[in-house]
Amino acid sequence: MDDSPSTAGPPPFENPFEDADVEQRVFGTVLQTREPTTATTIADRSDCDPKTARKYLSWFADLGIVTEHPGRPATYERNDQYFEWRRVNELSTSNTVEELQRQIRDEQARIDAYEERYDAWTPDAVDAVTAVERYDDLTIDDVYAHLADWATRLKERDRLERARRERASVNREQVSG
Repeated sequence: MDDSPSTAGPPPFENPFEDADVEQRVFGTVLQTREPTTATTIADRSDCDPKTARKYLSWFADLGIVTEHPGRPATYERNDQYFEWRRVNELSTSNTVEELQRQIRDEQARIDAYEERYDAWTPDAVDAVTAVERYDDLTIDDVYAHLADWATRLKERDRLERARRERASVNREQVSG
């Protein structure tokens, strides 16, 4: 058995962008940014010059990856709608309509199981403390994990449905065009 350290896996937590070029470091920093942030702060986190960060942030804003908020100083934040569109586009181009329909059915089955278990239509309608008192086999952590997974399943089902409609539309255009 080889005892040498593995090179596979995620980069070290201390510096996840160690081997990345400046563009990748700025992009990675933007992905981790949850609120409007100045180019100087992004540059510090990306280990680059603020002027370089501004150049990439401007380009990312032109592409729709980030939203620029004008001001003194301007701030930038990740455009979640861009990433949502990108995910739907990826699903629609990498799956057939039939594959997407199967995935939608799978997600719906999981959603139905949560609805039945918690006797509710959405995770927001569930009181976690009451659920723990009602079910002896669940801890509060279990309930919160279920509610988070349920919310994720609802969003993924919606993405899959949008991708299915997009894929079906493309197929119709190819047939009629």
